[in-house]
Amino acid sequence: MNKEETGMKTDIQIAQEAEMKHIREVAEGAGIAEDELEFYGKYKAKLSDELWERIKDREDGKLVLVTAINPTPAGEGKTTISVGLGQAFAKLGKKSVIALREPSLGPCFGIKGGAAGGGYSQVVPMEDLNLHFTGDFHAITSANNLLAAMLDNHIQQGNALGIDPRQIVWKRCVDMNDRVLRNIVVGLGRKTDGMGREDHFVITVASEIMAILCLATDMHDLKRRLGRIIVAYTYDGKPVTADDLQATGAMAALLKDALKPNLIQTLEHTPAIVHGGPFANIAHGCNSVRATKTALKLADYVITEAGFGADLGAEKFFDIKCRKADLKPDAVVLVATIRALKYNGGVAKADLAEENLEALKKGIVNLEKHIENLQKFGVPIVVTLNAFETDTEKEHEFIRQFCEERGCEFALSEVWAKGGEGGIDLAKKVLKTLEEKESNFKVLYPDNLSLKEKVETIAKEIYGADGVTYEPAAEKMLAKLTDLGFGDLPVCMAKTQYSLSDDQTKLGRPEGFDIHVRDAFVNAGAGFVVILTGAVMTMPGLPKKPAAFGIDVDDNGKITGLF
Repeated sequence: MNKEETGMKTDIQIAQEAEMKHIREVAEGAGIAEDELEFYGKYKAKLSDELWERIKDREDGKLVLVTAINPTPAGEGKTTISVGLGQAFAKLGKKSVIALREPSLGPCFGIKGGAAGGGYSQVVPMEDLNLHFTGDFHAITSANNLLAAMLDNHIQQGNALGIDPRQIVWKRCVDMNDRVLRNIVVGLGRKTDGMGREDHFVITVASEIMAILCLATDMHDLKRRLGRIIVAYTYDGKPVTADDLQATGAMAALLKDALKPNLIQTLEHTPAIVHGGPFANIAHGCNSVRATKTALKLADYVITEAGFGADLGAEKFFDIKCRKADLKPDAVVLVATIRALKYNGGVAKADLAEENLEALKKGIVNLEKHIENLQKFGVPIVVTLNAFETDTEKEHEFIRQFCEERGCEFALSEVWAKGGEGGIDLAKKVLKTLEEKESNFKVLYPDNLSLKEKVETIAKEIYGADGVTYEPAAEKMLAKLTDLGFGDLPVCMAKTQYSLSDDQTKLGRPEGFDIHVRDAFVNAGAGFVVILTGAVMTMPGLPKKPAAFGIDVDDNGKITGLF
């Protein structure tokens, strides 16, 4: 069900009416002592390094990934399902922890209005999470821009490293969608105002610092990764790093607290560790390695989420995060909605409420491809439908049969309307899968394939492309990165989330297409090579009617309009 059809309370109304427990009580339920918390008010806390030291040798719980079909304007609800499933496990008496990412302000004020789940399956305090939370993103922004400032200052102060201003690759960042900052000119004015050059901004979550924070295991690892960041190249083509600019220590100091995971709660008081963002703006949408690993030591069942469709979020979760952090997921929950599948079958958004089995048959090929893709990683799958009031029994039954024919468990979810209670069937199906089906997790490609072979493996196996075409700039950069010794790194594909192809208008299961690679760059600190396809932006703009139009705060400090 969905508030649009029911006239029910908005997400923010539900969240504001909730009775939250003090975070020390939530922590206590997860076996965390009060002196292992660093409080941010009554309802948020950071988890101390001491906690990790105490629990690090425990056996891991089961890891369940929540992912989805390709997103549509009709909505899928991954976070809502993740939260609802965690609550359902708790209702069944199972010790569960949810691990989620922090949202960016750009989408909150731009398109989405928030990212805390929905209805009666939300994490709270909802407003805090969607706004500044514990300041992690501000710390990332500051560290990123400190490096940018030190780079330009180095050039101003004599340029001892011989940096070629035409080959600067480090961009500034801000946690807001602002298209006019994509391509700018800096250093105008007098000689003392710096060297004039073209510069660029990305959104904070697209910065390499975000990826580094998400993948770092501890302070030592964080500093090692920060130091490896390539900011520019010299006149003779040699890379210049953050270590070369002597910026590493100061950046790490800014990130000291941001490195610690955050603990909040769901509406039903299930613990939720929220940390890290949808890094690299390439739809990873996943929490940090530290958050996931901490959750696995605290709970028997950990529910985590990867952003956008499984072709992006799940692929990156498996091929980058699991590879780097040695994680072995035990099951995958694949989220779909009847509405989204009908949309993939060619139905206009305005007509999605009407039963249409023909359109469902056409659109279900998108779900089919995602099932096939996930099976390639060797992890058992449960498909769930996020139920809407407009769905019909015939439509549900069609999907159920379709999934069971392909060896997947199937469950309806009503967690938006009913909270944990609406996820009991799904939780039981996940438990059944964990008990009966072994996960034989494996990554899609080995490290020793060439960068081009890795790109082509993903393009053909996951997207269903015939092949890959490269623009000259991309060819040149991939050759250069290989020469510099980065050929063994995994690739991080930047592609539209709306289609399995790189053309967002091609819905369903496109065939007979190539993936077009226009450029590439290395995130040496994070440890992957980013492959840019199609028209993906690392600095999105705001829409004509941004969500910010509807957001306000009254004289008493009560926020409205945030979802």
